[in-house]
Amino acid sequence: MDDDLQQLERELGLFLRRATASSAAMARRVHPDLEPSAYELLALIERTPGVRASDLAAYIGVGRGTMSRQLARLGALGLVTRTPDPDDFRGQLLALTAVGHGRLELAQHARRDFLGRALEDWTPEQIAQLTAQLGRLNRDLSSAWTTPPPAREPTHV
Repeated sequence: MDDDLQQLERELGLFLRRATASSAAMARRVHPDLEPSAYELLALIERTPGVRASDLAAYIGVGRGTMSRQLARLGALGLVTRTPDPDDFRGQLLALTAVGHGRLELAQHARRDFLGRALEDWTPEQIAQLTAQLGRLNRDLSSAWTTPPPAREPTHV
């Protein structure tokens, strides 16, 4: 099992490095001054218009200050709008601007074209299996992240 986990760690590390590079390229397609992490943030806002910044921060796993800075930058670039939350005077509801939506859509099409080329030898069933397994991995990683590890016995020297 240790060898399998070691190989998994190597493959995930390579995948994450490539995903980071891809996110940087996609972010530049949306706006030349966009940070790589903001691409996924825009995609989340697009999927859930009217989402609150605090909910995004909790979902992604970042602090409110970090989220506030990222959203301020997206607003300054004209990609995101904020409206007061009618249920909570302190909160704001987020949505993409028309420009943000259009630019994100172009970047998403480019990403899907890239994935289509990369997976052209895969069957639809293989792609569905990978999608299901990645979904499971994301859920399990999220659960493991929020669950404290079991206490270990102290080692004596």
